[in-house]
Amino acid sequence: MKIGYFADGPWAHHAIEEIVASKNLEIAFIVPRYDNQDVILKEWATKLDVPFLPCKNVNDINFINSLNQYHPDILVSMSFNQILKKKIIEYAPKGFINCHAGALPFYRGRNPLNWALINGAKSFGITVHYVDEGIDTGDIVEQRIYPITLTDNYESLLAKAIIECSKVLCSAIAKIDSGFFEKIKQSDIHPVGTYFGIRTDGDENINFSWPALRVHNFIRAIAYPGPGARFLIDEHEYAIESAELIDSAPNYIATSGEVVGRSANGVVVKVGDSSICITSIRRLDEDIKFIPQFKIGTRFKNK
Repeated sequence: MKIGYFADGPWAHHAIEEIVASKNLEIAFIVPRYDNQDVILKEWATKLDVPFLPCKNVNDINFINSLNQYHPDILVSMSFNQILKKKIIEYAPKGFINCHAGALPFYRGRNPLNWALINGAKSFGITVHYVDEGIDTGDIVEQRIYPITLTDNYESLLAKAIIECSKVLCSAIAKIDSGFFEKIKQSDIHPVGTYFGIRTDGDENINFSWPALRVHNFIRAIAYPGPGARFLIDEHEYAIESAELIDSAPNYIATSGEVVGRSANGVVVKVGDSSICITSIRRLDEDIKFIPQFKIGTRFKNK
């Protein structure tokens, strides 16, 4: 089966390795993100001797007509960033599919791994679905669920998702190629589902009046390679790299954001309900990562 590959980044690099190694699968052409034009994907195009086709608007009829010479059986999106419309969606005989790191119909939209951690989810999903004119609303070909532990953070989930997404994608393509599979309507799983918008500047700012579990989830959700949860001390901006929940920490009312204890692991900070141990931070203007040892009474201010 010949694949038109619309892709970008590490997700796409792992997936193309799986596709090339699979029997009966062949890359017909590669379309990178226009604003990035992934150099590793360009190297793959050269290696496979297939066209590398940057296009500002893949919905343009001239671009769509230009694909006729390559005869793709299916189009595949892996971290592609253009909004796809009806003509390109319906172009290939076996459709247009996308791999999404969310358990659709939940976690539709952008940054699903970050949002799963922020919400304290116990698992995340990887879903291969048909593209339609909605946002992550097409019928599901295959979905797998993976556990999230309290020690997971954005870095660990991202590493796992990049690898597993390629496996789920290739499995789904093989199912479509065989013809022996059953599409699942997302409404059969849940009639509404959830949607999350892209995280933007300002969304990294932490609020120490939140409960400890929410603070902990927020910190690990946007840890490296995310921006880190941001706060101020004396107008200097810091990013929290890691934190730990404190067993049996009592609930009490006091000043949120104040350092109330110290240990070799870091500083204990009062939050909305109880307290949490901040174990690693980074001062942004010096780009220095360290275990905090601020004196008791220091105020961490919401940015």
